[in-house]
Amino acid sequence: MLINISELISTPLKTETFKVPVDMEVYELNGDQFPFLEKSELVLTVSNMGNRKVHLEGHLECTLGIPCNRCLKEVAVPFHIDMDEEVDLSPDRQDDMADDSYVEESCINTDALINHEILILFPMKTLCRDNCKGICFKCGKDLNKGECGCDRASLDPRMAAIQDIFKNFKEV
Repeated sequence: MLINISELISTPLKTETFKVPVDMEVYELNGDQFPFLEKSELVLTVSNMGNRKVHLEGHLECTLGIPCNRCLKEVAVPFHIDMDEEVDLSPDRQDDMADDSYVEESCINTDALINHEILILFPMKTLCRDNCKGICFKCGKDLNKGECGCDRASLDPRMAAIQDIFKNFKEV
């Protein structure tokens, strides 16, 4: 959704608060899609600071379903987004600034703003629990539910020659 702030920019020291529903059903990152399990409205306060600069202050609560890095079960990961940013809308600003890619002329793209904020808070690793055992790499069984019986001893192929030496000189 686009919020037109052209009137706000032309009125000195004006402040306006917007309550914007989150239209996105999924969050996309590197070709993966993570569903929104819960989401509140984005409450965004935009203040004119003069010299075509605006101050953005906002809050959003949402929960994404992210697969566990070990067993692939969906984990509900809450995001508490509090933003407090200053954006320069002057024509002589640097066009290559990636931080304000959600600003389009005198409009704020709220979907791009939410994407930007979630990206900053996105976890590097998601686990369903700290002691998650993952899945068997041979048969695919969830090891949290029990053992599968597969031989999962992974040996480094570079050490095969040394292993053969140990087998040959093994004491009986």
